[in-house]
Amino acid sequence: MSVSDIDLIHAWKQVLTLSHLEAGQIVTVLTGADTHPQTLRCAIAAATDMGARVNRLDLPPVNADKSISRDALAYLGTTPLTGNPAAIAALTASDLVLDLMTLLFSPEQHEILKTGTKILLAIEPPEVLCRLVPTDADRTRVQAAARRIEASKQMHITSDAGTDLRCALGDFPAISEYGFVDQPGRWDHWPSGFVLTWPNEGQSNGRVVLDRGDILLPMKDYVTDPIELVIESGYVTRINGGLQADILKEYMAAYDDPEAYAVSHIGWGLQPRAQWSMLAHYNKEAHIGMDARAFEGNFLWSMGPNNEAGGSRNTACHIDIPMRHCSVALDGQPVVIRGVVQDEPGLARAARRKDTP
Repeated sequence: MSVSDIDLIHAWKQVLTLSHLEAGQIVTVLTGADTHPQTLRCAIAAATDMGARVNRLDLPPVNADKSISRDALAYLGTTPLTGNPAAIAALTASDLVLDLMTLLFSPEQHEILKTGTKILLAIEPPEVLCRLVPTDADRTRVQAAARRIEASKQMHITSDAGTDLRCALGDFPAISEYGFVDQPGRWDHWPSGFVLTWPNEGQSNGRVVLDRGDILLPMKDYVTDPIELVIESGYVTRINGGLQADILKEYMAAYDDPEAYAVSHIGWGLQPRAQWSMLAHYNKEAHIGMDARAFEGNFLWSMGPNNEAGGSRNTACHIDIPMRHCSVALDGQPVVIRGVVQDEPGLARAARRKDTP
């Protein structure tokens, strides 16, 4: 179902208010060939109506020779800002960048954030944005989970399907993604609602068994037959299974980069309004699967870069894998049990409310 401009403008105003947009501030809307036109015009209308000085910076796509997939996150690192100091100067001169193009995992993004400019990524379809408008309660719940990670030295993930993975923690920060940018130099993604960190390099060991209904991104496929991934000293060393395992192996091999197989971020979903079943309702090219990454109680882990957290890996290949029915423990204390989040009941109830920004 489509949404009206009025509804999307209202959603943008809620997010921009939570992001502390003030009259007179400079907002630059970063766009590309795949930017949704309704998202663009409503973002400009909302920011302008709130008194901001709004610019638009439109950049052509790159990486044509590396296009294995049309997904915005299928190739990371090189962006239209690479080697483009004029564009970078425009963004660093802005108070807020609304990224409708996708800068994720790029050194240019880090350069812009260091100046105090805030960046909000928003590339999901308008109806997803309207359904998953963030709230203060989302921030409170996600930040509480991040504090639990920060105080822990190990994450242990298990499942009835056979997953048994241990990851050492402490070298990288916990990241709270709650959907708005309320501090200078902050990046976030609307929609979101999850917590993550990166394990210490070389210190993840065990096995992950993907079961029916787990999700492979950017393929945007539900797993139909089990896939086993063996993890040794921080790297996936074997991928076993049927057809989908073969597709995953060939996709990753196409990047010709051993760092693609490193364990990247690990965490769990905290967004009760996100839907695990969303992939069944959309054309694959219409979205990037943020419902899958954020739905409450998932175990979300990935392979690929860790430069977003200050690490040295900047591989172009990034695989996100949201899993159902897993149990997650921090230093032996459960935070998710078979897909059910174990946080304070009041935090969960508040996050389910839709009536307050």
